[in-house]
Amino acid sequence: MKSFCICLFLVSSLFVFLILGCINHPDSAAIQITSSSFINNEYIPTKFTCDGSNVNPSLTIKNIPDGTKTLALIMDDPDAPHGTFVHWVVWNIAPEDSLIKENSLPGISGINSTGNNGYMGPCPPSGIHHYHFKVFAIDKELTIKNNADKKILEETMKNHVISSAELIGLYQRK
Repeated sequence: MKSFCICLFLVSSLFVFLILGCINHPDSAAIQITSSSFINNEYIPTKFTCDGSNVNPSLTIKNIPDGTKTLALIMDDPDAPHGTFVHWVVWNIAPEDSLIKENSLPGISGINSTGNNGYMGPCPPSGIHHYHFKVFAIDKELTIKNNADKKILEETMKNHVISSAELIGLYQRK
């Protein structure tokens, strides 16, 4: 009986260890977004801001899940003084185009918070701001017009997002 209890204890311990291991280690196959222009939670080079060339940085999307028909991208600044400022809204990016090149338009571009269509680089009025580049894997092609904004994109994507990831860049004007 004693050896049965020890065996049961060891099996139970192994089960708990495996469960906790799965919880504590993120799935390496989840969609990811990175940039060769800057590292997550580090500073975005001036080139990609209103103080530079004001062009989008290069972005790489990896581990795109099966069933993805299209990708969408939202870049915004939640630190803006009057609420979240939307810098870039893009949808219907082909999943095969997992490399978004610098100064490019990978899909259909919507309206940013300046009221313009396209990329608007970081341009904070003061202090350090955090710029969130969010990518979404979507199970259908989106049928929205290019004058749509972030709110319309989010409403259209609702219930169709398979996976998402985020890359954060910082910027402070000198």
